[in-house]
Amino acid sequence: MDAKEIAGAAITKLNERITNEVFMTIQNDRELMHDYLRAVDEQGLDTVNQTIGKAVKAAYGLINLNKRENNPSCTLIQSHQIFE
Repeated sequence: MDAKEIAGAAITKLNERITNEVFMTIQNDRELMHDYLRAVDEQGLDTVNQTIGKAVKAAYGLINLNKRENNPSCTLIQSHQIFE
C-alpha cells in the first residue's frame, strides 16, 4: 500500500466513526455538554441529535453509507449513520 492508499484507508475508517467522535467531544467537554443538555431540554433529544448528525455530514461533505453503527462508545447516542 502506498502513502495515498494508506491515507484513503485511514480517512475511510475515520468517516465511519466521525459522528461518534463528535458526540464524544461534546460528552467530554463540560461547556459543550451543558449546552447540549440545555438544547435537549428545549428542543428534544431526537431533534438535537439529528441536527448534530446532519451538521457533521455537511461539515465534511460526507455521503451516507447504507449502514448504521448500533453500538457507539458515546453514551449520548444509541446509534449513528456511517458515512463514506
